[in-house]
Amino acid sequence: MRQPDIEIYLRDDHLQDLLDWLPEALGPLTLQPATGLTQRGIFQAAEPVPLLIVRKAAGKWASIWFDSPATPWDSDRDCARAVQAALGHEVRCSVGGWEEADGEADADRWLKVNAEGETEFNWAH
Repeated sequence: MRQPDIEIYLRDDHLQDLLDWLPEALGPLTLQPATGLTQRGIFQAAEPVPLLIVRKAAGKWASIWFDSPATPWDSDRDCARAVQAALGHEVRCSVGGWEEADGEADADRWLKVNAEGETEFNWAH
């Protein structure tokens, strides 16, 4: 089932690699100047895809949020796999769609996607 939005985490020092690659996957990117640790943009595709980047959202990890179901990926996991394959850097994402109504028990369950494969882990950040 397609998620209504996509969120992944990538180390801050790999963000430029991601920004260089993303237009290949989503189309031209218009990126606004950063405001503090936050930066917004929009991909000009058949259906525009808003982007929000929050640097240091979890320590050295940046949150990358695509606020649209109109991405090439059905899930956070699919996006993480594509980004890892393209960049060769570890990408993190939730193990599945989580909402506050689901409770706190699963809130810290995450997935690492790296050169060694995919590993579920507990990430209390």
